[in-house]
Amino acid sequence: MRPRVSTLTRPAMAAALVAACLAGTAGCAKSASKAAASSPTSTGTAAQQVVATSASGPGCTYQTYGGGVPKLNLTDPSTVVGFSQSESTSNPFRSTETDSITNQAKSLGVKLIQRNANADVNAQNSQIEDMIAQGAKILIVAPENSDGLGPALAEAKAKKIPVLTIDRTATGTACGDFIAFIGSNFYGQAQIAADDLASATNSQAKVAILSGTPGNDVTTDRTNGFQDELKAKYPNMSVVSSQTGKFDQTDGQSVMAQMLQANPGINAVYAENDEMALGAIQAITAAGKTPGKDIKIVSIDGTQQCVQDVASGSIYADVETNPRFGPLAFQSLQAFYGGSGVSSKVIIKDSHFTQDNAKQALAAGQVY
Repeated sequence: MRPRVSTLTRPAMAAALVAACLAGTAGCAKSASKAAASSPTSTGTAAQQVVATSASGPGCTYQTYGGGVPKLNLTDPSTVVGFSQSESTSNPFRSTETDSITNQAKSLGVKLIQRNANADVNAQNSQIEDMIAQGAKILIVAPENSDGLGPALAEAKAKKIPVLTIDRTATGTACGDFIAFIGSNFYGQAQIAADDLASATNSQAKVAILSGTPGNDVTTDRTNGFQDELKAKYPNMSVVSSQTGKFDQTDGQSVMAQMLQANPGINAVYAENDEMALGAIQAITAAGKTPGKDIKIVSIDGTQQCVQDVASGSIYADVETNPRFGPLAFQSLQAFYGGSGVSSKVIIKDSHFTQDNAKQALAAGQVY
């Protein structure tokens, strides 16, 4: 007897495996990654997120969330999904993230309302409360500050409105105060960046760190991961200055200029996002030095401009943070209401752009 042949298409197989990963099924990550890589939806301009790992244990469902919440049909016209964006869409990461959520909601026929807090956590609390007042029955939130959303989360919990957090964590308990976290391994990204900068400088460096906005897990993990990696592996690399550039290009330029004046021997820069890396390039150039030659730069995000700078040599390497949350976020909500559940922590797989692959990635449309 011939073995039964699956009738699932490759995209459907990938989606099924991702659903298993969302629920924390053991051994799913490698298979899901392989299936998604073979799917047309994972290449080119649609290089969607792929689950790398997920926490083990029972997944969160609508029956278990906060003692139980009403079951919803996401495509029912009466079901309103609210999306809270933390920062301005002038940032390519935020623009791509917002477009991904918006486009996926539209493709599924989901009614979506959204707000942008423009880097103001107090505004984000108010906006989330406003979306609840406007009838939102479930929320997707990209937190501005990990510790600052207590009021909004408390109101959502009191009204049995589930919250899915993406790209940054929120303080609280998974499946109690929020469904789960979906995002990158920020600590691991920083370790890769440290190794890149060691390679660029032959492990001999006076490093300046442009850190992100204080008070969120991204900044904490990207700082700790980088410094821990230097301490563990590179005794001849020292951090001579570390200041926040608030994930902003203008602030990054200003802070970098100050650090260069105070520490003219700086020969390496670690920028915790691409916007600050672009600011650093401007400051280094204004100081009469050549980015990529006099001062090596490593960054995190993988935006088009910075990957182009990797290809040209101004930046040594760039670790991607994939912002295309739409498909995975809505798959998670479907699993939440469908019974299979969502793991408390879903870590996505990110790319790593170097001079060996930057041009190819740009040509293939894999960069946002």
